[in-house]
Amino acid sequence: RSIGTCCFPGTNREAETFKEQGNAYYAKKDYNEAYNYYTKAIDMCPKNASYYGNRAATLMMLGRFREALGDAQQSVRLDDSFVRGHLREGKCHLSLGNAMAACRSFQRALELDHKNAQAQQEFKNANAVMEYEKIAETDFEKRDFRKVVFCMDRALEFAPACHRFKILKAECLAMLGRYPEAQSVASDILRMDSTNADALYVRGLCLYYEDCIEKAVQFFVQALRMAPDHEKACIACRNAKALKAKKEDGNKAFKEGNYKLA
Repeated sequence: RSIGTCCFPGTNREAETFKEQGNAYYAKKDYNEAYNYYTKAIDMCPKNASYYGNRAATLMMLGRFREALGDAQQSVRLDDSFVRGHLREGKCHLSLGNAMAACRSFQRALELDHKNAQAQQEFKNANAVMEYEKIAETDFEKRDFRKVVFCMDRALEFAPACHRFKILKAECLAMLGRYPEAQSVASDILRMDSTNADALYVRGLCLYYEDCIEKAVQFFVQALRMAPDHEKACIACRNAKALKAKKEDGNKAFKEGNYKLA
């Protein structure tokens, strides 16, 4: 259990009632209602670590890992001995692809409870993700894109909300000519974050390889609008514009009957 503090007796009872209602909804898997009641408990008693921990767990079930991370971090700020708070913080970090930070959280949980089986397993998972990242980085440089896709698929089993892993997978799928799969991954990210320059770049890359040059340029330009220093998008945009110009010159020459030049 975590430490609950700084509530007047009546307020504390009311907050506990809200927490119990939240627990009931959580047990029924009605996570939106559980979230609402945990929030009410926090509003009544904002210094209680377990309330933040419970809301973090609910947000995790809703797939809202960034918000959950904030609550988990607040729970351990209020009570550094709150093992489940450290576990949730680590799980959020890992789900978002920050395996190193996850390791630190799981290590802290193990310092507090060295026999905690969940912390032991999650620590192994986080280390596995770091290893997959390392292998993928090496294989990308070797242009072994199939291996990178394999590594990212394994890493995403533990880090399902990591856009970075998804983008790397999508880019490699595009390089392998698996354009529909790459487009699907990039589109999923853009549905959640329409300003994601990496996803826009991948969309453009697929279109470029599918010979939809004009549309590709639009995506590269959009990516550069979101991230002006995006090196890959900059190079791809330049290449696509050059190819577009060559095609236009070729078409013009063909229409003018200059078939050799075309």
